[in-house]
Amino acid sequence: MLDAHLRPFVDRCLNPVGGMLARAGVTANQVSFVGFGLGLGAALAVALGSEIAAVVLIIANRVCDGLDGAVARASGTSDLGAYLDITLDFLFYSAIPFAFAVADPDKALAACFLIFSFVGTGSSFLAFAIIAQKRGISTEIRGKKGFFYLGGLTEGGETIIFLLIVAWRPDFFVLLAWIFASLCWVTTVTRIRFAIKRFSHHEQE
Repeated sequence: MLDAHLRPFVDRCLNPVGGMLARAGVTANQVSFVGFGLGLGAALAVALGSEIAAVVLIIANRVCDGLDGAVARASGTSDLGAYLDITLDFLFYSAIPFAFAVADPDKALAACFLIFSFVGTGSSFLAFAIIAQKRGISTEIRGKKGFFYLGGLTEGGETIIFLLIVAWRPDFFVLLAWIFASLCWVTTVTRIRFAIKRFSHHEQE
């Protein structure tokens, strides 16, 4: 929901840095892997109960997630880059709730439900992107992407805000995980309904 509004601001801030990195010979995929490493570090920090480190590393991961796109725009996008971008993102998103379950088994049920909800948002997102690519459907509402970016109530911006809050205040994790996971299911249902309407209409033409 927030991504379409935040994307132009983020791109303006990161595109100059991305251009400098590209000229220095840094590739978008290298930035993606560095960001993923920072994301795993954030999960480790959560598991060890280090709130400040977790917050800093989550922010660093997200900066890298924006930078890899900026580098790609400066040096040229690739299918591999688009694949790594989305794959590493979803692995990172799932690693944080898993880390909460490792840190405190009493939080495991909420963590499992949250990861379950991420499977719903992720699969509804990626399945639509595959069919959209096949049918030549595209959009740049959330910036230039290597795949169709289907929005919803809980997108990347909302997910990062949630992760930052629970990383800083892990005592709120269980309550907020149940709430956010429920909102993720609203996103999944609306995406499925949109896909049914869009693809059914396309097949009738």
